[in-house]
Amino acid sequence: MMNVEFNRNEDVMKLSLSQLQKHLHQINQGGGKKAIEKQREKNKLTPRERIAYLCDQAKPFIEIGAFAGWEMYEEYGGCPAGGTVAGIGYVSGRQCVIVANDQTVKAGAWFPITGKKNLRMQEFSMENRLPIIYLVDSAGVFLPMQDEIFPDKEHFGRIFRNNARMSAMGITQIAAVLGACVAGGAYLPIMSDETLMVEGNGSIYLAGPYLVKAAIGEEVDNETLGGAVTHNEISGIADYKFKTEQDCLDQVKNIIGKLGHSKTAGFDRVKSLPPAKNVAELYGVIPADSTKPYDMIEVIDRIVDGSMQAGTSSLEQFKADYGKTIICGYARIEGWAVGIVANQRKIVKSRKGEMQMGGVIYNDSADKAARFIMNCNQKKIPLVFLQDVTGFMVGSRSEHAGIIKDGAKMVNAVANSVVPKITIVIGNSYGAGNYAMCGKAYDPRFIYAWPSAKIAVMGGDQAAKTLLQIQVSSMKAKGKLVTPAEEQKLLNDIKGKYEKQTSPYYAAAHLWVDAIIDPVETRTVISEGIFAANQNPVIEEFKTGVIQV
Repeated sequence: MMNVEFNRNEDVMKLSLSQLQKHLHQINQGGGKKAIEKQREKNKLTPRERIAYLCDQAKPFIEIGAFAGWEMYEEYGGCPAGGTVAGIGYVSGRQCVIVANDQTVKAGAWFPITGKKNLRMQEFSMENRLPIIYLVDSAGVFLPMQDEIFPDKEHFGRIFRNNARMSAMGITQIAAVLGACVAGGAYLPIMSDETLMVEGNGSIYLAGPYLVKAAIGEEVDNETLGGAVTHNEISGIADYKFKTEQDCLDQVKNIIGKLGHSKTAGFDRVKSLPPAKNVAELYGVIPADSTKPYDMIEVIDRIVDGSMQAGTSSLEQFKADYGKTIICGYARIEGWAVGIVANQRKIVKSRKGEMQMGGVIYNDSADKAARFIMNCNQKKIPLVFLQDVTGFMVGSRSEHAGIIKDGAKMVNAVANSVVPKITIVIGNSYGAGNYAMCGKAYDPRFIYAWPSAKIAVMGGDQAAKTLLQIQVSSMKAKGKLVTPAEEQKLLNDIKGKYEKQTSPYYAAAHLWVDAIIDPVETRTVISEGIFAANQNPVIEEFKTGVIQV
C-alpha cells in the first residue's frame, strides 16, 4: 500500500520514534554519570543492570513508567523514571512484577510520582496475582515534598498496607535489600515473604546513625545498627545475607523458580499466526495529521493474527453494518482470543444513508459497543480497546435521539466489565470518548500509548479558541482593547501550552498511560498483558446494574 502519503506518515512516525529513543536514553542515565560512578565504587549495580541480571534474557521485559516524572520537579533537579525502574518480566520462567529503586536519583528518595508509580506496580501484582520482587535501595520520603507523599490515602503508607493485603491474598513478595532501607521504608522488606541482604551495602533501620545520635545520644555505625549481619544473626529480621549483589539476585531466582503453580483464568489461546499484513506498515497507516480520516481495519489487520487462509486476518466483525464508527469484533493476538473495540476513523455511511464523521461515537455505535462488551464478559474473552476518538456526537439530532442514554449504556458496560481490559491509545483520546473507550479512569489492566497519541478534554484548536474567547471577553470587560495581533499571540500561547499537555509524554509523566510504545510492539504488550491477567483465576460475576434502554 506504499504511496506518497504513506511514506510521509511513515517518516513522521519514525521521527517520533527516534525522539522517543532519545528521551529514553536520557532517562536511562538516571541521576547521571557521577551518581552511577558512586554506585560502582560501592560494588553496586544500577537498577537497570540489576533487572537485566535478574530477568530471563529470552523473554520480554515490559518496562512500565519510564516517563514517570518527565519534565517534573525541575526545581529539585528532576526525577528520571520517578526514581524507580519497574516492569513486568520473567524470572526463572515465571512472570513477575519487578520494582527497583534508583539510588542514583536523590538517593532513591520518594517523590509524589514515585509513590504513584510504586502503587501502580503493586496494582499489577494484585490484579494479576503475579509475584512481586522489590530491589530496595532508597533513602525514603523526599523531605522537601513530604506533605505530598506522606499522609494521604494514595501516598507512601499505602505501600505497606498493600504489602499486608497482598500477603493475605497469597501473592509472593520478595525483597532484596541492596542498599539503604530507611524509616517507614524499613517496613516493606519485613512485610515481604522473604528478605535478602547484601553485606556492607544493605541496611534496614527506622532511624540512621545521625538521627539516633540526635534522638537518644547513642553513637553507632550503619552495619551495627542495621546491616546484613545484624539482621541475620541478631534481630532475625532478614532471612539471607550475601557478599555480592549477584549472589543475592541468584537466590531471588532460586526462590521464584520453586514457587508452586496455581489455576489460571482459562482465557483461550491457540498457536499464534503472524498478521495478515506487514506489522512494520503500522508506521505509515496512521496519518501524520490527526484530523485526517483513515481505515482502522488497516491497523487491526496488522495487529491481530492472520487466519489459515493466506492474506486474511482473523477478525470476525460483530454487527459489521450497524454503528459503523466503532468496529467490534473477535480476533486472536499471539494466539489469545480477544474482543476488539476500535474507533473507525474513516467517514462512513449510516444505515439511514447519512455520512458520519470518523472517530466520533454515534448513538448506534455506542449501542453496538455496549452489547459487544457485554457479550465478551459473558464469554470470558479479554477486551482490547484501540482508541482514536474525538468524542460523542453532539447537536440537537443526537440529543433528541438519546446520545447521553446510549453513551451511558456503553460507559456502564465498560465500567462493570470483569474480564481484563487492555487499552492502546493510537491517536486522539478526547472528552467522554476517553472514558467510553476505557481510559485510565475505567481500570484498564494495562494502558499504552503510541507516539501519535493525544489525550485531552477536547482537541487543541477547539480548546484554544474557547479559552481565547474567555480571556478576550474578560479583558474587554475590564476596558482593555485587544488588537488582532495581541489576540493571535494569546491564541498561540494558549495553544502551545495546551498541546504540550495533550502529548503522550505529558500523559506518561503523570502515569495516565503505563508506557509509550513503538507501534510494532503492540502485539507483544497485549499478549503479555493477557498472559499476566490469565494468572488470576478469580473472575467476578458480571453485573451492569441499571441501564436505560
